[in-house]
Amino acid sequence: MRWLAYMPLRGGSKSIPGKNIRPLAGRPLFAWSLGAAIDSGCFDEIWVGTDSDDIRRSVEQEFGPKVKLFRRGAQTCTDAASTESALLEFATAVDFDVLCTIQATSPLTRVEDFRRAQQRFDEQRADSLVTAVRTHRFFWTDDGRALNYDPLKRPRRQDWAGTLMENGAFYFSSRAVLESGRCRLGGKIVVHEMAADSAAEIDEPEDWTTIERLIEKSRPA
Repeated sequence: MRWLAYMPLRGGSKSIPGKNIRPLAGRPLFAWSLGAAIDSGCFDEIWVGTDSDDIRRSVEQEFGPKVKLFRRGAQTCTDAASTESALLEFATAVDFDVLCTIQATSPLTRVEDFRRAQQRFDEQRADSLVTAVRTHRFFWTDDGRALNYDPLKRPRRQDWAGTLMENGAFYFSSRAVLESGRCRLGGKIVVHEMAADSAAEIDEPEDWTTIERLIEKSRPA
């Protein structure tokens, strides 16, 4: 099995200009989860796909030959382009059996997450994998329907396993699933549960300080 990791990064970011290469706790944002993937030893190759020369230079400076670079086409780097379009573009050019799509905006992804997820994927003979965190919140629709519990049998927190919420940190996709469904998830899907703090993502400027504090808190004394 040929395992590849791929982080799609584009130069444009409206909420936080230059977000992907902006320093976060002393490293470019992309370097946190990408570095964990490198250190995990799970992948035969690790790639970054981008349309930005600034991102290319930053990746080369941070990781050198440990990370390969893929030039993304303009059509996969628009505000309206889906992540799947970037994955399918990559799949036409590079050979793999399983692709791990890594999101730079989830910098609290840890080395052991990749290792345990890969082990679970193999043991379950899965076709794809999604990462998630466990929440004990109750969810409702706008029209007043409970989504994950029965209001007539409201569980106590200590008696309820909770609900798994997708956190977007990374995904595993077999080539067959990606190409047949044109989606990163399909076939037999398994879930890798991550630590609660990994639900924190960087989407808005105020997220930056929050996640820097979480990173500093998690560092060894």
